[in-house]
Amino acid sequence: MTAALHRMVQQAPDEPLTVFGDRVRTVAESADRVARLAGALGSLGVSRDDRVGILALNSDRYHEYLLGVPWADAMVTPLNIRWSPAELRYALRESGTRVLFVDDAFADLVPELRAGLSTVVFMGDGRTPPGMLDYETLIAGAEARPDARRGGDAPYGVFYTGGTSGNPKGVLLSHTNLTTSALGSLATRALVEPGGRLLHAAPMFHLADIAVWTAGMLVGCTHVIVPVFTPPAVLAAITEYQVTATLLVPAMIQLLLDSPDLADHDLTSVRTFTYAGSPISEALLDRARKAFPAAGFTQAYGMTELAPVATLLSTEDHHYPALRRSAGRAAPHAEVRVVDVDGNEVPRGTVGEVVVRGDNVMLGYWNQPEATAAAVRDGWMHTGDGGYLDDRGYVFIVDRLKDMIVSGGENVYSAEVENALAKHPSVASCAVIGVPDEQWGERVHAVVVRRDDTTTEDELREHCREHIAGYKVPRSVEFTDALPLSGAGKILKRELRRQYWGDGERQVH
Repeated sequence: MTAALHRMVQQAPDEPLTVFGDRVRTVAESADRVARLAGALGSLGVSRDDRVGILALNSDRYHEYLLGVPWADAMVTPLNIRWSPAELRYALRESGTRVLFVDDAFADLVPELRAGLSTVVFMGDGRTPPGMLDYETLIAGAEARPDARRGGDAPYGVFYTGGTSGNPKGVLLSHTNLTTSALGSLATRALVEPGGRLLHAAPMFHLADIAVWTAGMLVGCTHVIVPVFTPPAVLAAITEYQVTATLLVPAMIQLLLDSPDLADHDLTSVRTFTYAGSPISEALLDRARKAFPAAGFTQAYGMTELAPVATLLSTEDHHYPALRRSAGRAAPHAEVRVVDVDGNEVPRGTVGEVVVRGDNVMLGYWNQPEATAAAVRDGWMHTGDGGYLDDRGYVFIVDRLKDMIVSGGENVYSAEVENALAKHPSVASCAVIGVPDEQWGERVHAVVVRRDDTTTEDELREHCREHIAGYKVPRSVEFTDALPLSGAGKILKRELRRQYWGDGERQVH
């Protein structure tokens, strides 16, 4: 993952590599800071394979972290900025992370996370809080360290995703996993153009943004970074820096297009527009193509365990309305099949489980060999998505076997939400499903049987916020006297979904 930086130093040392507000750093400056950051980590006792965490908004320092940690022969552990303290504590403890980077937005959480941490580094722009080390002081006082040249099958990092059992799972990805996924996407002219200006508005902890960051590094892009997605910040950045590529989830695109300032900005510089997390509606896609007239649109389908790209719906595919509801075809680096419960490939047009094989498939789940063995069988990653292949190899996703909801590009496992709800004394039983939502694609919806009829929707939502991230909290709650059960006593979620999705084959966005 650091090889691209060495090549850029050799070929274009004076070109801008990162732009963050008023800070512009060249390739050479960035490389020097990365080497010094690695030296500072070494002085803090970080050694081979140690996990180094980060809880921060997007910034040029986040970019330096993504390079400096492997330069120091260690592993990144990016944390979801929307998680609750309980979820963050679990990930830090489970991964064995001892050093954590935080910025202004999350410094106040440190007292709740401190147990088990040996060092906290403050990488914000404000005053360094007591008990933390200052990022810039560390870099200024450190000696540049030679690159450990970590690569190949060595782990690049632990990336946490939702868990079907209620706890997040750490996905262990190698340098090969990530570069394979990026190179395969670049081979289809997706994600970025060589030498372009790539806007990071999606959160940098997320594999979707790390995927485009990796691709941008490989082809020498300038990284234009905004702290967090807001329509004004994105529109201003595109106009001011003549951004040529970006990745957003459809919910972000919707907010961008609904901005009252949209018409006041020149968006013609954008030539590569990738969206991920869910398909895009016809109406929204038409609006987006008008707003970004020079852009080619690409949909990426995948998951953290696939580093993350499995299939791509190309710019050319978007010209055919019948294909826009598909997830595209296998990316050059991946094989895709649809199989039955025994792992046998099913005929085209038959619904089964989508499985993927390639050098992008994860090394495994951190410290969970049984979960790894269940997910990766004979080299095939079982995605948990139900779908079918048409005669030309286009993948159509119709259901989620893992019972996962994708809301605004974030994965929400129903079990996590159900576990949180079940902790409320008034909840006798519950089921959580995804239902259609115009803005978010899907929203988290809870169906609850109460012990106490006085318990309100707001009360349950506030209760959930104490245990899980805000985006996982049900956006709507329905009370019922009983849940539909199978003969074996299993809740029939498909029956619950039917009133929202109808009787059609497709029950996901």
